[in-house]
Amino acid sequence: MYKNHSEKLDQIKTGKLSLVDNVTGFLKLIESEKEINAFNFVFEKDALESAKVIEEKIKNGTAGKLAGMVISVKDVLAIKNKPLTCSSNILKNFESIYTAASIQKLIDEDAIIIGKTNCDEFAMGSSNENSAFGNVLNPVDKTKVPGGSSGGSAAAVAGNLCDASIGTDTGGSIRQPAAFCGVVGLKPTYGRVSRFGLTAFASSFDSVGPFTNNVEDAAKILEVISGHDKFDSTSADISVPEYSGNLKLKEKLRVGVPKEFFGMGLNEEIRESIESEIVKLKSAGHEIIEIDLPHTEYTIAAYYILATAEASSNLARYDGARYGQRTEVKGDLANMYTRSRSEGFGDEVKRRIMLGTYVLSSGYYDAYYSKAQKVRRLIKNDFDKVFEKVDLILSPTTPTTAFGIGEKSNDPLEMYLGDIYTASANLAGIPAISIPIAEDSNNLPIGMQLMAKQFNEIKLLQLGQFIINSSHE
Repeated sequence: MYKNHSEKLDQIKTGKLSLVDNVTGFLKLIESEKEINAFNFVFEKDALESAKVIEEKIKNGTAGKLAGMVISVKDVLAIKNKPLTCSSNILKNFESIYTAASIQKLIDEDAIIIGKTNCDEFAMGSSNENSAFGNVLNPVDKTKVPGGSSGGSAAAVAGNLCDASIGTDTGGSIRQPAAFCGVVGLKPTYGRVSRFGLTAFASSFDSVGPFTNNVEDAAKILEVISGHDKFDSTSADISVPEYSGNLKLKEKLRVGVPKEFFGMGLNEEIRESIESEIVKLKSAGHEIIEIDLPHTEYTIAAYYILATAEASSNLARYDGARYGQRTEVKGDLANMYTRSRSEGFGDEVKRRIMLGTYVLSSGYYDAYYSKAQKVRRLIKNDFDKVFEKVDLILSPTTPTTAFGIGEKSNDPLEMYLGDIYTASANLAGIPAISIPIAEDSNNLPIGMQLMAKQFNEIKLLQLGQFIINSSHE
């Protein structure tokens, strides 16, 4: 029908495509593919009304940059007067009183918000099996997980239920589902996109970014949602390049390949696919350099100590007192807090709250939290040192392709180890992208990750575009 947003716009302008019909088609598909369970809420009436207004704006030349792009939003980002549940019972029936900065920017540029997508509860998980709305199925193979925590967003894009989706990435929650579902997933530099209106999981890690079917649309969305925001103290006051107009790679790059990312546990078919891409890059004249990231082995330990510590602090506000679920207990405030939280939170969220509270407790703070902060600095130093000699880092996105539903549910540690290649970018605050490069022998997508130094998303997009174009030649 259309391969990207620019082509879609052209078709609307020439009358080959009706935006109202296009939105209606997405709504019908969402309904017929209900078993995928990608959406928590669908905004049918609003989406159709927006389509009518925006179609007119496109025809009279007054439409914004994302005019007519149909976008879904992970249910951890606020949209005024719409449900904001974080896929948790503790926020059942809660409606937001304002709109997240990143989502408002999409709306201001005439994107159409079609609904809120399912995710792991409070964005905690790698399989989208920890949701109060039930698990999401991978549209490529419905017996497999879509990845997490932004599994609904990845599934919605892979299943063609919308043009793009906005997810969040705390330790790989955009890139891992993108790899499992065979779409493009971009985690921007920490601070590039405002976190205002994002329900916090781990405030020093969380990043907002897009899922798309192509690099051009990811570049367009990033261009729109990036930029300084006075309502987010961690938002970077740095100018935003015109990503979408600069996707052509005009130079030969030095690409680092970390040997630590190709050790034990990496699926052989993924290894072969990545190595095949490395050969293609070499033959295209790019320099491939083997690099060392010596503190990689501490990534998972440092990440899960720090992220759970921040989660336990951030989730303390959900106590049944002001909003969300409250278990009525007469005359006993402490019991009301305990019961509300026990009944409202799911198992994975409770696990992380307890782990985070433990590492922050007196007697353990220095042994765990303080030490993990020092390791985080060492991991960031590793990347800083490497980026002095390479432009980008190339690695697998995940150690395996999508695994079966229920396969790892009883082994949290094995699930956590799935973040081995993604969490380091969050610890270091650098941007990273997952692009689909191949399929394994079971026709499951294989993703490749590219990482760049802070605020150098343009290089990720350029090389990502080059790799995808090369594979289609």
